[in-house]
Amino acid sequence: MSIARSFANVMHAATRPRHGRRAHDTANDGAHTTTTATTAATTAPTPPLSAPVSWGLTLIVAFFGALLRIVRLGEPRAVVFDETYYVKDAWTMLNTGEPRDWPDSVVYDGASVSPNIPFAHGDVGGWLSSAEYVVHPPFGKWLIALGLKLCGGAQHVYAWRIATALAGVAAIVILIRLTLRLWRNMPIALVAGYLMAIDGVGIVLSRTGLLDNFIMVLALGAFMLLVMHRDWSRRRLFAAHEADPDGRPPQIAFSWYRVGAAILLGLTTGVKWSGTYFFAVFCVISVLWDAWLYHQAGYRHWFLNAGLGSGLLAALVMIPLYALSYLATWIGWFIHPDSYMHDWALSHPGQGVQWLPPTARSFVEYHRQMWQFHTTLDAPHDYKANPLTWPLQIRPTSFYWQKLGDHPGLCSLAPKSECVAAVTSLGNPVIWWLGSLCTLVAIGIAIAKRGDWRIWAVLAGFFAGWLPWAQYLHRTTFTFYSIVLLPWIILAICYVLDWIRTTCSPTLWRATLTAVLAVTTLVSIFFYPIWTAMPVPYEFWLSHMWFDSWI
Repeated sequence: MSIARSFANVMHAATRPRHGRRAHDTANDGAHTTTTATTAATTAPTPPLSAPVSWGLTLIVAFFGALLRIVRLGEPRAVVFDETYYVKDAWTMLNTGEPRDWPDSVVYDGASVSPNIPFAHGDVGGWLSSAEYVVHPPFGKWLIALGLKLCGGAQHVYAWRIATALAGVAAIVILIRLTLRLWRNMPIALVAGYLMAIDGVGIVLSRTGLLDNFIMVLALGAFMLLVMHRDWSRRRLFAAHEADPDGRPPQIAFSWYRVGAAILLGLTTGVKWSGTYFFAVFCVISVLWDAWLYHQAGYRHWFLNAGLGSGLLAALVMIPLYALSYLATWIGWFIHPDSYMHDWALSHPGQGVQWLPPTARSFVEYHRQMWQFHTTLDAPHDYKANPLTWPLQIRPTSFYWQKLGDHPGLCSLAPKSECVAAVTSLGNPVIWWLGSLCTLVAIGIAIAKRGDWRIWAVLAGFFAGWLPWAQYLHRTTFTFYSIVLLPWIILAICYVLDWIRTTCSPTLWRATLTAVLAVTTLVSIFFYPIWTAMPVPYEFWLSHMWFDSWI
């Protein structure tokens, strides 16, 4: 509680409702706000923080998030959930250049067991010479392999999780800076980073060697660059129109921000194909922002300028960069002749895309089979979750659950109870439920404001990371995929917080801020043990299972 209260005090000291039109509205072009007469008469604009102070506060919140992610990173000492695929793939890629098959069972301590058992205890050899059929592109596994390389190899459990942990910390930094750019308010930006730091899905996915954290941070970084492109475009358009109202608008289709975004989105797709949706949605939103900027700057034919001008030229730049970035993640497959299906075309003459050279034909066929796998996967699983339920965290994924023979840690407080350790990929319920509600409220606020471009920043992640899954309701999916939604769940909360800050009394603003920080902090403290495999009494674990669907 003291953490939340101290953090809230920093917020209160750093922010006040603005007088009349906020100072940052000029930068945010048309995010109309209102204030009460009392507020307008008694408050003055709050000067922005200096860049060193702003970055210092950002890094403090990121350091706090890093502690939650990195302390005890080697626990549990086990191959957790889909680490069985990605970690062992990464290890064999690091050693041989390509993922290799593993035997179904090995003899360990005189018993026939899964190779995961000796692997988790440092016996990390034993892979087969044959290439493995993998159904996701290789970039995320190369990132895990980089962590293995830098931290001493797979003999150290934390080594195969350090890359995802650092990705989670990077996401905190990016989200803070993105929120600050959207609302020009440091306290709200710090709230965004703090909520990211303490959320359960963010913590669990940062402490396990899975791929989805990489999708989230790469997509978030790309979106940050597109917002930076928008700010650059706005300055350019308004300056040009002011200098020559009757002149032609300057070029805003190309910027290095868009180049960086295209590359990051290609790498996102190089982790999982769901990155394709982020590329499509983000590009459309970026072009729509261009159109609105042409309109606001005062140029005629603003929609045509954006669609046929800026949009078409941007596509000519971004699509090739996106495709080349994705293909670059497959370099290992091309250069290793024993990679999976590398010589498929030679052994299947007359099949596939005939006009392609043999290696490219094999590559295309491999992708066709991957596509068939992803679109038809319907295997039964205890933790299968309908994508429509992800924002409400109705069916979280149990990554790990183990009874312990002794009573370490918190179990010592209940020596007669069974002792268990669990890793449950469950978001902080308050953050996810509040964020889902705030998304709907934010849409209503944006409609009332008319022309607040930031609502598309809030909705972008939902359009790209959630709605496309509605076409695969039959497919086996899991709630932990929702990590890609987490930044935008938090942005929805920030949108409503900013509205409260600028339209309500200071007392209500401070009470709301304190309540959000206090409740979310207490809930995260309560759930942290079952996010991080801390030994706890069985009754303590059961007290966290608020619904049958959480078990």
